[in-house]
Amino acid sequence: MRAPSLFHLSRRFLDASFQSFSSQSSFKHLKALIVGAPGSGKGTISNWIVRDFALAHVSSGDLLRMHLKEKTPLGKKAQQFVDKGELVPDDLMVDLVTSELKKKESTPWLLDGFPRTRFQAEILHERTPVDVVINLDVPFETIIDRVKDRWVHPGSGRIYNTLFNPPKVPGKDDETGEDLMQREDDKPESVRRRLEIFSDSTRPVLDFYRSKGVCTDFKGTESKKIWPFVKEHLDKVIKEH
Repeated sequence: MRAPSLFHLSRRFLDASFQSFSSQSSFKHLKALIVGAPGSGKGTISNWIVRDFALAHVSSGDLLRMHLKEKTPLGKKAQQFVDKGELVPDDLMVDLVTSELKKKESTPWLLDGFPRTRFQAEILHERTPVDVVINLDVPFETIIDRVKDRWVHPGSGRIYNTLFNPPKVPGKDDETGEDLMQREDDKPESVRRRLEIFSDSTRPVLDFYRSKGVCTDFKGTESKKIWPFVKEHLDKVIKEH
């Protein structure tokens, strides 16, 4: 059997390099969105996506807090509504998010916590269409059971669960060592009410993205079991993107 020539080895190397370059070039503009009810494991799955796919994590909640803290022009507008205990209007939230996404035009990103209404989804689609929407479909009863074991680090918002994602030291934050706390609104009746509100408001958003052919549901009760299917789906989207 003849050994491969230097020409053929070089050709294989160049072909492999080209395929790798093409994959990275198409991947760099990936725009992903994750949707999930409070307690669905969205934060955990988001962290794994960011870790394994090197996406920039864009959280609408973190973004709003940053603008409020730094008193940016958009932050000052939002502060007027926050001070009154009112929701920040759709058009202002769209401006907050899309201005951040515009800075990341050449970076793949994962958007979390936005859009919350169909109007927001439609405007976002006009300005920055997403390539893939990951919807975590976790039963309400599972979330209620999960949330009652949830502990939070007040300073950062990091969330732990004594069953599924326990802190290294019970009652202490992994990064700072500070005390964790339980929220009053993590009681079952409060959780169920929040889930029903979330479901009613999110359904039109998911319907919109389903009509665009980019939304996929991932059903399950444990993040570790859902994750392989999310990862496989993203791998497929990236190859086709």
